[in-house]
Amino acid sequence: MADQDQDLVDVDAYGPGDGSLPVFRWKQAGHANLATRRQLREMGLRPGGQEPVARIECRGGRRFAWLYRIDLAKPKLPMTLAKEAALDKAMAKRQTCPGPCGRRYFHCLPLRTLGSCLECYDGTPADPATYIAPPAKHLLAA
Repeated sequence: MADQDQDLVDVDAYGPGDGSLPVFRWKQAGHANLATRRQLREMGLRPGGQEPVARIECRGGRRFAWLYRIDLAKPKLPMTLAKEAALDKAMAKRQTCPGPCGRRYFHCLPLRTLGSCLECYDGTPADPATYIAPPAKHLLAA
């Protein structure tokens, strides 16, 4: 029985069979049934627990993306109110200035490097179209 197990070979039609994944250069994948996570998301799909079957590289191999089989992908899960609330809460932390202005911007602030918005950091005026003004403090006390 042990001799029979040694003769068995795991054959994968989508890979070389030696356990490594095929690597494609940028725009050279050429397989209609493979897509990156981002491409799957644009199609309304998600990998759905499947392992990647290949890898696509660019910039001399310094950047890469995993490729997944489209036929094994599953539909994206719908956004629920609880997920939306949690996402908004997380984004509010990244978009709200902890400085004296307390504004919530429509983009993430450089809190790790500057610690506040540019206006609070060095006085650079902010475009009013880029933030939501905080509620007036006297209205909060009422």
